[in-house]
Amino acid sequence: MIKKRSLPFVILLAEDEPADAHLLRLALTENRIRVDLQHVLDGREALEYLHRQGRRFALAVRPDLIFIDLNMPRMNGREFLAAIKGDPALCDIPVVVLSTSEVDRDVRDSYRLGAAGYIAKPLDISEFIVEIRQLSDYWLSLVRLPENR
Repeated sequence: MIKKRSLPFVILLAEDEPADAHLLRLALTENRIRVDLQHVLDGREALEYLHRQGRRFALAVRPDLIFIDLNMPRMNGREFLAAIKGDPALCDIPVVVLSTSEVDRDVRDSYRLGAAGYIAKPLDISEFIVEIRQLSDYWLSLVRLPENR
């Protein structure tokens, strides 16, 4: 029997496009998925969050899962994946790429850099809502993640 978590499931979203961040929030709400969604604008901010750097992130909670876009300013998703998977203190956090790119090279490179999954964002909102429900069924209900907060 799987033990229910006493703490909320925390997702860190690194996404520079406000409309895409809003779409994820909408999909979570539509699916009645209760998570603590933390949003940063790029890979550099995501690393600052994870290392609790600066006043803004001093009380940041270690995420159970990270969603990251590939194409962002300052530090893109590929650079972020390389940095987090090379850090022994952070490498066990699963990272799922959410990207508009369906280019095979982007998918392959993401997995080579240690991504736990790759989802091409569909253009249809209802399709995206279904995909987020399926993703949450997997990550929030099926798999067991380490309790390392």
